[in-house]
Amino acid sequence: MRIEKTNEHLEGVKCIVNTCYYYTEGDRCTAERIEIQPRNATNSEETDCATFRPANSFRG
Repeated sequence: MRIEKTNEHLEGVKCIVNTCYYYTEGDRCTAERIEIQPRNATNSEETDCATFRPANSFRG
């Protein structure tokens, strides 16, 4: 899944993972969309942001 980085943040989404490529100042996410997995999670501990990419993995 390739998610583009935008110049805008996703309204209503708070992300404090400052090591993510899509993270921006103010705890905001600049991914064009996010994906949370897995489908059959029953609590928050079972979920993760599949959109996460390490900030240092993208150059250019």
